[in-house]
Amino acid sequence: MTQYTNSGSKDTRSGFGEAMLELGRTNPEVVVLCADLTPSMKLEAFSKEFPERFIQTGIAEANMICIAAGLTIGGKIPFTGTFANFSTGRVYDQIRQSVAYSDKNVKICASHAGITLGEDGATHQNLEDLGMMKMLPNMTVINPCDFNQTRAATLAACNHKGPVYLRFGRPKVPNFTPADQKFEIGKALILSKGMDVSIFATGHLVWKALEACRMLEEQGISSEVINIHTIKPLDEEAVLASVGKTRCAVTCEEHQMNGGLGDSIAQLLARKCPVPVEMVAVKDSFGESGTPEELMKKFGLDTADVVNAVKAVLARK
Repeated sequence: MTQYTNSGSKDTRSGFGEAMLELGRTNPEVVVLCADLTPSMKLEAFSKEFPERFIQTGIAEANMICIAAGLTIGGKIPFTGTFANFSTGRVYDQIRQSVAYSDKNVKICASHAGITLGEDGATHQNLEDLGMMKMLPNMTVINPCDFNQTRAATLAACNHKGPVYLRFGRPKVPNFTPADQKFEIGKALILSKGMDVSIFATGHLVWKALEACRMLEEQGISSEVINIHTIKPLDEEAVLASVGKTRCAVTCEEHQMNGGLGDSIAQLLARKCPVPVEMVAVKDSFGESGTPEELMKKFGLDTADVVNAVKAVLARK
């Protein structure tokens, strides 16, 4: 298998903040709007260097989205920033009507997603956002896996014409993808080639999938690990090519099983390549308070859970 090394743990939201500062320096059309969470979104450097292009909307997320939509009419490229829970559920009507339906060039940037938000608890741990956003026509949905990929994805989102939902998180996680990578929206990345099972992972679960791959390799099981950083548009060609070879699949995500990456892949396979599928995801439950590590284990999103899912799907193959 291809070897990926953890070059040190970093929070993905800092990759976003670093990219936004670079965009501020290189693209004068970039404007940032933030809903009273400037430090949490790692936007302090941008706000200080480009105060004329930074709009603090306060805790008025719906207004923030509408302002962003309006700014696109004048050719600006607005990035909105708040927690995933407030970036989606609180403003779904505004996103649907003013951004997606109108196909406005707004970049909706959501931090503190998933149960790895940790001690803040269920009210803030958004596990439904990917499903909510992928159902909207015109919306591109991106969920990068580490600091380097989040930085690259933010730069790519700026160059993409149309609405984008970009999801990232608070905790420090392994940083293992190349610093100089080119991020291609809608193009899955094969991290490890294998013959027995296809493991499709997104976000924080990509590293867990690679850890599981190493454990399975020691047991004589050859896993193909694919990083699905773009939930929509899904790289259907890559999914079908891998499963056409392995004839079974496991999906891994820090999201509800209903409506997430696994749902998209299962739909595709049901239509074009029916094979056994197992899903590592939150099973119709809200989160709770705890450390990210404790919650990943409790809700079945740890490395051991990926290994068990692989063995379950191989038994059905």
